[in-house]
Amino acid sequence: MTQQGVRWSADQVLALAPDAASRKAGSKLGAAGPWSEAGSSDEGTVWGQCKGSGSKPYQTVVDIADVSGPAYKCSCPSRKFPCKHALGLLLLWAGEDGAVPRGQAPDWAEQWLEGRRKRAEEKKDATASAGGGGDPEAARRRAERRATLVTAGATELEQRLADLLRGGLAGAEQAGYGMWEETAARMVDAQAPGLAARVRELGAIPSSGPGWPVRLLEECALLHLLDQGWLRRERLPGDLAATVRSRIGLPASADGPAVRDRWLVLAQYDTADARLTTRRIWLHGAESGRMALLLSFGAAGRAPELALPVGLVLEAEVSAYPGAGQVRAALGEQFAPPAPAEIRPPGTTTAQAAARYGEALRDDPWLDSVPVTLDRVVPTPDGDTWQLADAGGDTALPLTPTAHSRPGLWRLVALSGGAPVKVFGECGHRGFTPLTAWPEGAGEGVALY
Repeated sequence: MTQQGVRWSADQVLALAPDAASRKAGSKLGAAGPWSEAGSSDEGTVWGQCKGSGSKPYQTVVDIADVSGPAYKCSCPSRKFPCKHALGLLLLWAGEDGAVPRGQAPDWAEQWLEGRRKRAEEKKDATASAGGGGDPEAARRRAERRATLVTAGATELEQRLADLLRGGLAGAEQAGYGMWEETAARMVDAQAPGLAARVRELGAIPSSGPGWPVRLLEECALLHLLDQGWLRRERLPGDLAATVRSRIGLPASADGPAVRDRWLVLAQYDTADARLTTRRIWLHGAESGRMALLLSFGAAGRAPELALPVGLVLEAEVSAYPGAGQVRAALGEQFAPPAPAEIRPPGTTTAQAAARYGEALRDDPWLDSVPVTLDRVVPTPDGDTWQLADAGGDTALPLTPTAHSRPGLWRLVALSGGAPVKVFGECGHRGFTPLTAWPEGAGEGVALY
């Protein structure tokens, strides 16, 4: 946040990159050589012109002070946001003082900024005017029709699970993935995207390695439990019924009380499939101690708009979604742009982390993992795999297969060097996935994803 005289680190800038190729290309443009007329303002705007392959340089401007995260504009033809030029400009700005001097934004940058502000005001006015609109009775009828479709889908899925078990799990291996994809399509028709996603996950289990029949049976049991939860939702406590609706894939609004806090960005990472890119941002409330998960989405191949690099702190209101033990939340009013800060979340032991996941399963049996910060752990090899061991105890958590496949594991090992570190990540039945780590003593958090 330039108003406070604090610049971002290079890691925080590169965390905005939509992919590894953009990160590499942007790093090459983080020097003064290709840039001209670069400048910045006290209001949090950075601009510059980058020499490219054409006769005219690319005009690049970044609005860092936007409370919803950085916004970018570049005259290059790239469809990535941010493009390599925006990343290079931010790296230049985040580097040594004087490379991007303070000044008055040029007309082309000012025009874009004014257009953004005008559109933001129009959107705000449109949202306010639509707040009291809509027909409650029509909404109730739509909800009833969808519930009827979901019930029919859940009933059909129960029959298909029964047929699978009656015929034996070996039949699932012989049938191939087509059977599962057809079943998932039926759940989509029933407007139950949560059921469809879980069915597709089932289809990837047969022939996935030793022990796959056990894993398939476990996941079938959880899917059966979700089906039964929906079919008997009237008998469930309110919070658990809300969790079932969420797992089924029904829409919900974040109607929990707004919590204003200074929220530390603990982690940000994307997952993608053929349809959608999903961004997960973990926040920790410095005063409330609460955890919050922000989800944002983009079309396949495009990064979601919301971007909050690790280590930033934003003063904002956050509202929780309904459901027992749910940590998903919506970002509400923001009172200042995100800015770097030296805040660390409190940590716990590996044994307490495992116990916390077990307790969370009572509220949400379909929960894959919970957010946990481990204090003073050491990454240690365990045969062909790795684990995080308590520095002062005799317990450890194994790392998930996902963690072993990422280069972030070696960043964590290098950061530790055999010494204890603080690690934030997700702890679940498959183990622990590290997302961010801090060295002992002073130092910024290192994103591991």
